[in-house]
Amino acid sequence: MTTRIDRKFAALKAEGRPALVTYFMGGDPDFDTSLKIMKSLPVSGSDIIELGVPFSDPMADGPAIQAAGLRALKKGMTLTKTLELAKQFRASDDTTPIVLMGYYNPIYIYGVDRFLKDAVAAGIDGLIIVDLPPEMDEELCIPAIKAGINFIRLATPTTDEKRLPKVLQNTSGFVYYVSMTGITGSALPDTSKVASAVERIKKHTDLPVVVGFGVKTAEQAKVIGSAADGVVVGTAIINAVANTIRPDGSLVADPAEAVATMVQGLSSGVRAVRLAAAE
Repeated sequence: MTTRIDRKFAALKAEGRPALVTYFMGGDPDFDTSLKIMKSLPVSGSDIIELGVPFSDPMADGPAIQAAGLRALKKGMTLTKTLELAKQFRASDDTTPIVLMGYYNPIYIYGVDRFLKDAVAAGIDGLIIVDLPPEMDEELCIPAIKAGINFIRLATPTTDEKRLPKVLQNTSGFVYYVSMTGITGSALPDTSKVASAVERIKKHTDLPVVVGFGVKTAEQAKVIGSAADGVVVGTAIINAVANTIRPDGSLVADPAEAVATMVQGLSSGVRAVRLAAAE
């Protein structure tokens, strides 16, 4: 099985630079605007898109992403509409990998078989389901792999040598290293520890390792990108959207333009890694 994710990392390896992985919340601040945001990401320098599925009880998400999910839910966003968002994006972009990120409950309610069929039809390439441990691989992970969708697992600073092989057992696409303990956006990653963590994970797998949770600036993206195969930015993008929304829900600026400007800066940081290495 070769997915868009596999092809993207192969191309980036040949190019000699890490990936910029961007997360945004589907349906925030509304469906049409979030589709515009999604379309702006590859143009601005994003290599892989993480599409957030809004959920009412997001245990791993910080205040910014929780607020984005609530805004989306209040506008009627659902898992069905999130898949439709991906499908509409795919109408004009058949190459950028899309990773659906969220929680198992909406998928369980939707029905796993139906969900996987519709996800493939919508052009989803990977899944990150943060509340499904390896012990529950038969629930979704194995069926997803059989359907041709990468199942991406999280590793954390507390994933020790005994646990790591189990976490990696059915992981595909890439490994997402959470560079801190706690919720998203809660602190800055300790860049001095990232390189050793990535090296430790790579002793157990040939998969690319991307690093996220806390990356906010181009300089942080550059530093982390020099040690990892990719850098994930989420909360900073969510905040860029939030800063365009008034308390009454009206917009003071175009969220897609705000996100595009931020992603262009982050992309320059990631691409500077290759330039620095070439000097």
